[in-house]
Amino acid sequence: MASSISEVIKTRRSIKKYSEEEISKEMLSSILEACQWAPSAHNAQPWRFIVVRDHLHKQNLAKNMAVRWEEDLSGDGIPKAERKRLIEDSVMQFSGSPIVIIACLTMKDMDQYPNEQRRNAEHIMGVQSVAAAIENLLLAAHDVGLGACWFCAPLFCPDAVRETLRIPKHMEPQALITLGYPSKQPNPPARRALTTIVYEEYWGTPT
Repeated sequence: MASSISEVIKTRRSIKKYSEEEISKEMLSSILEACQWAPSAHNAQPWRFIVVRDHLHKQNLAKNMAVRWEEDLSGDGIPKAERKRLIEDSVMQFSGSPIVIIACLTMKDMDQYPNEQRRNAEHIMGVQSVAAAIENLLLAAHDVGLGACWFCAPLFCPDAVRETLRIPKHMEPQALITLGYPSKQPNPPARRALTTIVYEEYWGTPT
């Protein structure tokens, strides 16, 4: 278990392979509670989370999402054999994860505007708020020894996700997070130097 927020942030990894050890309801609740404390526009807290534990439901979700992905891969010109391999790996990854969480956005409590530009900005603010809650989830999971991985796949097939899980129309699927005990810990990926990402004179000239 990590001992400081700095250590939690720097040691968190995107985990894609898990052991079969089950996650207790108490541990899951504590992780989801961390989402409640994320910052959000107007404090609207526009996030909603669908937790999927049942293997059959996870499998149906993965397969229905894969149907749409196969169409996209075909349109991209990916050879049939490669499409088949990618689809099978995806279905196995999602259905084999101990827990799958679908992060959704609802605009019900966000500000409403007649102006299209302001409506679009408000929607982006909602998306940013959901993203902040997801980051809290990832860090909270890592802090208690769990692994997680954030996938954006639902953005490409929202209807398939919504129909499979019977999600209300006002909830927009934004992300899929797999959750479980890591079967292995990957090495950290390289990070850009601060001088290349911070645009402030005393850091130097960014590239």
